[in-house]
Amino acid sequence: MSDRAIHDRATGEGTDERAKGRLYGVGLGPGDPSLMTLRAVEVIAEADVIAYHSARHGRSIARSIAERHLRADHIEEPLVYPVTTGTTDHPGGYQGAMEEFYEESAARLAVHLDAGRTVAVLAEGDPLFYGSYMHMHKRLADRYETEVVPGVTSVSAAAARLQTPLVEGEEVLTILPGTLPQEELTARLAATDSAVVMKLGRTFPAVREALAGSGRLAEARYVERATMAGERTGHLADVDPGSVPYFSVAVVPSRVGNPGARPSGPGEVVVVGTGPAGPLWLTPETRRALADAEVLVGYTTYLDRVPVRPGQVRHGSDNKVESERAEFALDLARRGKRVAVVSGGDPGVFAMATAVLEVAGQDAYKEVPVRVLPGVTAANAAAAAAGAPLGHDYATLSLSDRLKPWEVIAERLRAAASADLVLALYNPGSRSRTWQVARAKELLLELRPPQTPVVVARDVGGPEQSVRILTLATLEPDEVDMRTLLLIGSSQTQVTARADGTTVTWTPRRYPEA
Repeated sequence: MSDRAIHDRATGEGTDERAKGRLYGVGLGPGDPSLMTLRAVEVIAEADVIAYHSARHGRSIARSIAERHLRADHIEEPLVYPVTTGTTDHPGGYQGAMEEFYEESAARLAVHLDAGRTVAVLAEGDPLFYGSYMHMHKRLADRYETEVVPGVTSVSAAAARLQTPLVEGEEVLTILPGTLPQEELTARLAATDSAVVMKLGRTFPAVREALAGSGRLAEARYVERATMAGERTGHLADVDPGSVPYFSVAVVPSRVGNPGARPSGPGEVVVVGTGPAGPLWLTPETRRALADAEVLVGYTTYLDRVPVRPGQVRHGSDNKVESERAEFALDLARRGKRVAVVSGGDPGVFAMATAVLEVAGQDAYKEVPVRVLPGVTAANAAAAAAGAPLGHDYATLSLSDRLKPWEVIAERLRAAASADLVLALYNPGSRSRTWQVARAKELLLELRPPQTPVVVARDVGGPEQSVRILTLATLEPDEVDMRTLLLIGSSQTQVTARADGTTVTWTPRRYPEA
């Protein structure tokens, strides 16, 4: 067949014939022929053409699973990969070689379909789950009547052979290809409850390092050729990397009812930042620390942002007892508990990290391990919502006079304003502090022009988010509360209108020379 004919068959160009054949993507399950569905057996029996993928050695796992159901009069179409793990001299590289192979394979199947033959493409596991069939489906299903027969996936088979639940309740299962970069694997493993990593083989060393880096290696199990001859299971940490084939998976199962799943060892305190609002602002590292903790301690409002996990104990308290909260957490850790102290925003910015480290400096707690994990702080979240007002040098101050006198605050405001720094003002007001914003405005107007841009950001990331760009002259102190953060521009801060009707503010990175 000419190249042009192959192209026409694959794309439907050059022919007005009505497609008569029917295309099936047949899931065969993980390997044991007895796990094929009744529908899969029916389709194979009805098919005229049986197609299956194989490496260049010609052996096809899919065909071997379905072999007992094949007939002598079946037309067989082996779709032999031009390259698997080797190299190729194709001008388009590996991707180009595979694209060309899929086009030619689809054209071969289209010849049968145009002739009115029923074509069943066999697929290990499920046809649309990391399966080669999907490449035929994308090229043919829009032109031919098509049915996909689902199959038992290797994920389900692995869990069954391990006889352990993958997920329970509200746990989240993440399925990952081992071909992802190691850092990406580490982050995703850290951020999920349960996981399955596919496509091991040569990727196994990097996957193992990712499991170790995310703190999941002790939980991870290994399953090789689930339900097939040569099946092997065990703890992943004990597996020899040189013995791992492509048809194997790593499983990090459910933690519910599995006390050995959480890290063991001495107690510690991890101070975590949850960002300015809900789960979207958590980092993978923070998610892992929250999942690993036996006890959560924090201001009740921040604790409410953290999903409830079976087996965890939560101790919420008022937002004005930072030292007592820190001492409580450290005392639990000294007795062997793994404690996460939950803070809003970034724990090191006007938050719980300082309180914990201050108490941890006492002789009674010097031996307790303490870690601080960063979070998105309110200033950065507010700035992003408004544009880029913190694009140049800026100063961060708290207007709360609960822990320092107003005279110190006023002196620092004058110094920062005189230096022409953008200002990020935390804790500007509350029910008991109603005059600080007005005093700060008066002071700043002595040193900044009335048209200085001001960002009034309230509940950033939350359901009541409001971000307004005003001027220093039009700032209304009565509209500012404890959930508000103020960004005061410098002499260089700009405000521009966008074509979509929005307004943004930004501070140039280049400062004019004197």
